[in-house]
Amino acid sequence: MNDIAPPPATLRVNLDSDALAANWHQLDRMSAPGRAGAAVKADCYGLGVDRCVPVLRGAGARDFFVAHWSEVADVVRYVPASDISVLHGLISRTETDYARAVGARPVINSLDQAKLWAEAGGGACDVMVDTGINRLGLAMRDLSDPLIATLDVVTLLSHLASADEASPSNRRQLKLFREARAMVKAKRYSLANSAGIVLGPDYTFDLTRPGLALYGGIPRPELTDDIRQVAYPQAALLLRRDLEPGDRVGYNGTYIADRALPSGIVSIGYADGFLRSRGGEALTHEGRVLPLIGKVSMDMIVLDLTNAPDLREGDWLDIPFDMPGAAQRCGLSQYELLTVIGHRLR
Repeated sequence: MNDIAPPPATLRVNLDSDALAANWHQLDRMSAPGRAGAAVKADCYGLGVDRCVPVLRGAGARDFFVAHWSEVADVVRYVPASDISVLHGLISRTETDYARAVGARPVINSLDQAKLWAEAGGGACDVMVDTGINRLGLAMRDLSDPLIATLDVVTLLSHLASADEASPSNRRQLKLFREARAMVKAKRYSLANSAGIVLGPDYTFDLTRPGLALYGGIPRPELTDDIRQVAYPQAALLLRRDLEPGDRVGYNGTYIADRALPSGIVSIGYADGFLRSRGGEALTHEGRVLPLIGKVSMDMIVLDLTNAPDLREGDWLDIPFDMPGAAQRCGLSQYELLTVIGHRLR
């Protein structure tokens, strides 16, 4: 059995590597006078570390951000460990030992984490300060603790809560981050995510941390003409079935055919990240629109093939993935559309 190759997959995501590299270059230009890093957490937002990190590294990215220590091993195959920051920081001696052995930098998020790192012998680290999102990060008042002054801080970071909208909180957070910068000596300072880059040079500091926009997301309309689509998911037609008037389709029979029509069963479902909230969408084939009928199942959907009666089993169909449009149609955020992509597509 081990010598027998499996048949070709009936799901795939075509990755436009040129678009990914171009997106990083555009965000890097917009980050001037600083430079752009790359958020590669969650398996590069669902598109795959093995495919995306080498492209980003080749484009010029030198700073990579993951959330969990479990993500480091995949990324370090392509970039030096010293270029990787782990956003969730440290909660155990096991993690401090791993960090020191591998060489990836923890992002210190509390005085307890700072103490844990110092007691383990310390070394290069990043520090997150909370300026208004109330997630990870030291409180502003904690920055004056003598323990923080003992850390070897490479990057002082904070995270904008509302960079994707015109919110007064952006200016408030900027003001607080400038105060934090005056309190913590670091080699560089970083505030802006993808949307934050659009807010301009006041927000970019030394290093930005784009994520969504790298992979084709549009967090602010100003990026519409600058960011290219990266992911193009496709699914194969498994079976054709001719429906008669009155035939019910799928679970609970929510679709009832009002005429004779050709239908197609397609190899994608909610186990692949094509959630039931996308039930009102249509797939396409060479520009022809194929509406989805009935409920999304775990591993398949059913389409009305009236507009493409010539389709046959094995033909590849395009799944809409224009990020803002797809998000608006199904009610998911662009982040969710990306990160729920199932492993079977890869």
